[in-house]
Amino acid sequence: MKKHSGRRDEASGVNAEPASASRRQFLGYAGAGVLATVLPGCSASVSATPYGNTIAAAQTMIQSDLFADPQNLASISVALLKNGRIVWAEAFGKASMQTGAPATQDTRYNIGSVSKVLAGLAAVILQDRGLLDLDAPIVQYVKNFSMLSPEYTQITSRHLLSHTSGFSGSNYTNIMTFVPVPGYAQATMNVLADQHLKHLPGELAVYCNDGFTIFELVVAAVSGMSYVSFVEQNILAPLKMTNSGFLTTVQTSGNFAYPYDNGTTYGIEYLDAYASGGLSTTPSDMMNLAQMFIGQGTFQGTQIVSARGIAEMATNQAANLTIIPSPIWPCGLGWDSVADWTMESVGVAGWNKNGGTAFFVSDFFVLPQAQMAILVTGNKGYNPRKIAETILMNALAEDRTIGAVPPLVSTAMPPAATPPNVASLTGSYGNMQNPVQVLQNSDGTLALNRWDGHAWVALKQGATSYQYCSDGWWWSAANTADSYSFQSAVGTDAEGNPYNYVYLTQRTTRYGAGYISAAMPLAQKLPDLPQLDAAWSAHLQTAQWKVTNMSPQSVQMATTHSPPQYSLAQIPALPGYILFDNQPLVPLSDDRGGMVLKIPLNMGRDLYEIVFSTVNGVQTITANGMTMVPA
Repeated sequence: MKKHSGRRDEASGVNAEPASASRRQFLGYAGAGVLATVLPGCSASVSATPYGNTIAAAQTMIQSDLFADPQNLASISVALLKNGRIVWAEAFGKASMQTGAPATQDTRYNIGSVSKVLAGLAAVILQDRGLLDLDAPIVQYVKNFSMLSPEYTQITSRHLLSHTSGFSGSNYTNIMTFVPVPGYAQATMNVLADQHLKHLPGELAVYCNDGFTIFELVVAAVSGMSYVSFVEQNILAPLKMTNSGFLTTVQTSGNFAYPYDNGTTYGIEYLDAYASGGLSTTPSDMMNLAQMFIGQGTFQGTQIVSARGIAEMATNQAANLTIIPSPIWPCGLGWDSVADWTMESVGVAGWNKNGGTAFFVSDFFVLPQAQMAILVTGNKGYNPRKIAETILMNALAEDRTIGAVPPLVSTAMPPAATPPNVASLTGSYGNMQNPVQVLQNSDGTLALNRWDGHAWVALKQGATSYQYCSDGWWWSAANTADSYSFQSAVGTDAEGNPYNYVYLTQRTTRYGAGYISAAMPLAQKLPDLPQLDAAWSAHLQTAQWKVTNMSPQSVQMATTHSPPQYSLAQIPALPGYILFDNQPLVPLSDDRGGMVLKIPLNMGRDLYEIVFSTVNGVQTITANGMTMVPA
């Protein structure tokens, strides 16, 4: 979802936790005990359990979060599973701030990209039945699928479900609305038909919603029923997830958590990208899904999918990619990680998926060997991963699966070291958010800046210099939350073309609850290009463009009462590039600008391909399904 401000956060990313309503979500505190009597949980359910201390600490933590952001955070709901039973389920706060209705264990939340796990499960169920080959080109199933890059014929269902297809990222036109808008998957296929791939299928893994949306069409083609019907009949029903579903029609009854933003309550939020993020559910229902995963495909004696299928979902799909700058994030089929770093730091296997919508954020963990699982969900304004990790660590320590809760990672800056020669690393970098500038100061330290749309400002407020330290990372004493390094990816791609990509990598010192550090590429070094030609110089005369095809019932239009606007610009530091929404593009022709970034994981997602045309005498831009005219 694109906010008018143009700034983006990421529910699952290192760079920003938690996410606010933005086009990148769709898809990160210690409490004061005195709040326990002020903000009690509603409808608590606690089975006989050894987790009394864990639950008490979690209640305090959640109540503190509710107290800290009362203008955005109306409610949080959680369920914790151990050994096949829910040992704790509790909802806190209000389902509707407008009516005062309390949140209960039956209150349904939009869990956003956590829904992707169901798409992966649907795939292996279809594989079990001999209806789907995960490694067959999807054009064998969806006959009319096409793109401008001829390599589209190589895209498989495995690519779609592991973020490796090469699609630009996300069709955000009417993806989140206040009334259901049917036909989103077909509309996304139509958008892709006029786009190039940003990388070869299977070349790298970069978060991509559209892959899951196109998988809806694969499911329909091989099963003979819609994606929603297939999941409801083959997953939700046999798992007895009776309080879960996709909101395909206007809801006139039911217990829903209502969107709440800056003190305003809105109507029910509808997610029209079903496989990518459309499930409405409760934490308790999701524990049935978790039991099936822990049971290797079996739930209460009923086999939903084969153990082989569960193992397929939990296999690291990133292991054999072409471009893998360190570190490797082991994504599965639908899972963000099938070897969660936080859990593995204490010797416990863990699978994780998080999600965000315009108004809600969630985090889902399954620990198969420990037979434990958790879902934390609620309105935006808190960090669900932090809560989930804290609960899991406390529970694992309380039942003696681990010896003790690990200490938080130190944020102390290491000793300074002699810096390497970075002359070849200075210059301009790009990502899907904004250009980044790497400069070397006279004393050998680095200056890291970002383009804010008007000027270069410090990448992190107050951090004007970064010192090379003994751990091989660049640190600023003014902000030790993040440190930076450079990674290279050098080789030859599947078509025999050599490549040499340099990435500025950002490490978050305390990721999630703070038990580990985590890193991912932040920006890619941009080579120098010739000046733009006359045709593109003329295009740049119009700096602001507004979207004309957004539904009045889209979240963007209904909350801001104005269409999104996008900027088109050029800056002296990047003379051969077009900045569209601060994202660097390159000319593909006089009327088309295309993608140039190949950044794994999050910061290379949701890229643009823009096309200029004239409609009824008015210059128009189309970009990822959006139609724009001069503002």
